[in-house]
Amino acid sequence: MNGPQDLGGQMGFGPVAPEKDEPYFHAEWEKRALGVTLSAGAMGHWNIDESRHARESLHPADYYASSYYEIWIKALETLLKRHGFVTQDELLVGKSLGGNARAKRVLQAEDVPAVLARGGPCNRPVGADARFKAGDRVRTKNFNPEGHTRLPRYARDKVGVIDVVREGFVFPDTNAHGRGENPQWVYTVVFESREIWGEGADPTLAVSIDAWESYLEPA
Repeated sequence: MNGPQDLGGQMGFGPVAPEKDEPYFHAEWEKRALGVTLSAGAMGHWNIDESRHARESLHPADYYASSYYEIWIKALETLLKRHGFVTQDELLVGKSLGGNARAKRVLQAEDVPAVLARGGPCNRPVGADARFKAGDRVRTKNFNPEGHTRLPRYARDKVGVIDVVREGFVFPDTNAHGRGENPQWVYTVVFESREIWGEGADPTLAVSIDAWESYLEPA
């Protein structure tokens, strides 16, 4: 979907101002927000793509007015309600009113280091050869899906060159909506700045994205 997170090439949001020696967390509550989100995800009722889509689905006014971890917590509320763990009334009163879903599994404190070290690999075997090879010219598809996608809006209907053939990865566009992992080949595609930004773009710059195979057509 063309959600509020898809800001590449958008104007009017001010400069990007990286913080020198930026801390991992700007407040103590952010540590808890991260911990609660990871622990809830470990229950096994949704995947990373559904989680991302929940954040993207926040109303733009809400999204832009929220900090990074506020977005995480608001999306987590959506996921917990969707999967029957809390109700809106429970969120309002701040306590359980009973009758909630039960977790498939519970992340124990002593298991956290190993779980974090293992991560959640999304590479998968694909049952067909890669359609493209390094050096091929390709065009990204032009679409505006209602659901989740990882093809940025600014990189649609653009011609680029395959730089690297990666491997098979879970297809987020279906995985986010419970329609299966459907792994596809992923490619690093490089675009000249003029192709992306048009006339006046700095010719010394290039943009690269990782794109799933179904996003691409031969150019």
